[in-house]
Amino acid sequence: MDDTRTEADRRSAQPEGGTRARTRRAILDAAVTVLSTDPGASLSDVAAAAGVGRTTVHRYFPERSDLLAAMGMDVLDRIAEATDRARLDDGPAPKALERLCQEFFELGDRLMLAFEMPQLMDWSGWDECTPADLALRGLIERGHAEGTIDPEMDVEWIPNLLWGLLYTAWQHAREHRMPRHAALTLCLRTLRKSITP
Repeated sequence: MDDTRTEADRRSAQPEGGTRARTRRAILDAAVTVLSTDPGASLSDVAAAAGVGRTTVHRYFPERSDLLAAMGMDVLDRIAEATDRARLDDGPAPKALERLCQEFFELGDRLMLAFEMPQLMDWSGWDECTPADLALRGLIERGHAEGTIDPEMDVEWIPNLLWGLLYTAWQHAREHRMPRHAALTLCLRTLRKSITP
């Protein structure tokens, strides 16, 4: 099998020891915080926010592109974890979809950054259909079969609707200073009304 991943991709996919994993996590979290406010921030800025030296950042991520690819992979990992937490097989499909929306809402900073920095999605992992994508598709199909999700809202439309509503909620909370819980409430209400048969 032809493995076209970069060396940085392979390194970041390997299990890491406690200290190394914590340092890597600190760098990734700092990168989200720093790049959310200044997309042009340097690796030195990220290092300062993470509380490590610039050489430490370079040990984990030799180039800025390596850091961005790792951030993109981290977003996909967090989407997968959120999908698992939402328990998509439990209860009526609309309720499961609302749980998924709530879980995704908590990933706001990372997902907003992914929307606003195309470089985070500029690698092959974003082109693949993930298990989380398949789980959402299966949930929508189950809702159609149950008669709990409008069959006119197809399996291609609803995921785009979900992401669009989440983006609107995050943007509204950020730009209009709406409390996060109020933005989430509006997001869920709109989703519920949109998919009801």
